[in-house]
Amino acid sequence: MAEKLLEWHFSFFAMGSPCQLRIYLEEKEEAEEVSYRIQSEVARLEQLYSRYRDDSVVTKINRSAGKAALTVDPETAGLLDYAQTVYEQSDGLFDITSGILRSAWDFKSGIFPEPVQIEKILPLVDWSMVEWNSPNIRLPEIGMELDFGGYVKEYAVDAAARLCGELGVSHGMIDLGGDIHIIGPHPDGSAWHVGIRNPRSPEDAIVSVDLQSGAIASSGDYERFMEVDGKRYCHILNPKTGWPCEGLAAVAVAAPICLLAGTASTIAMLKGREAGPEWLKELGLPYFWVATDGESGGDLV
Repeated sequence: MAEKLLEWHFSFFAMGSPCQLRIYLEEKEEAEEVSYRIQSEVARLEQLYSRYRDDSVVTKINRSAGKAALTVDPETAGLLDYAQTVYEQSDGLFDITSGILRSAWDFKSGIFPEPVQIEKILPLVDWSMVEWNSPNIRLPEIGMELDFGGYVKEYAVDAAARLCGELGVSHGMIDLGGDIHIIGPHPDGSAWHVGIRNPRSPEDAIVSVDLQSGAIASSGDYERFMEVDGKRYCHILNPKTGWPCEGLAAVAVAAPICLLAGTASTIAMLKGREAGPEWLKELGLPYFWVATDGESGGDLV
């Protein structure tokens, strides 16, 4: 007779966020091996795509700006193909060249950047300028940068979930800083209870949703922001203006994969209070939104 499946819970820190893995397996040693493999995979992706590492792929690409094209590996090529697709489908709002705008914004200071700072940076922000002919990429202007930070964590969640499946896990959940992929329901068939953060009280859930599979991701103005004259300005920057998005405080989207859920929630934040929810409705994925005035809506719950 097969032994009863037990729940194993592992906590770790990766990609600047607290993370957890919850899986059902029979033996502790088996669960610990899965946890080790998952954490190693997430660490691999962080090393590859962190802009803070001198040896990362993204740093090498950025250092080549204004020079000859670089040839990238198939995994990076896939991420760049996705970036191009999402740029086109978001009318240029999801743009991985926009990370350089962070050099003008210090959200800890509570002080707006000088307009001239943003004016100098904006000519370097536009994915359509990038010469991408897989597997070769070239940033034509010195100073241009790519930043995978807007979607690599979600990609890592999906990679970890796939690896869990390969390692024999049929019931579990991987959570990287709030980006979640459900590997399968609890062994009794019940769903995982996932809370969506209240943007004005991030330690609490504003609503909860039950998921048996798939993924959920959120974007909001509650992680990095500053308040000036009573108004909150969040870290999600519009690549067309160089200024923070407005109107929505948080967006959560459920999708078959976390990569899609995460980019959809970010795009909705950038589209704002009126266009964001309308776009999500057209997209056809379950969603929930909270506006900065407290109004909320969606069909996720």
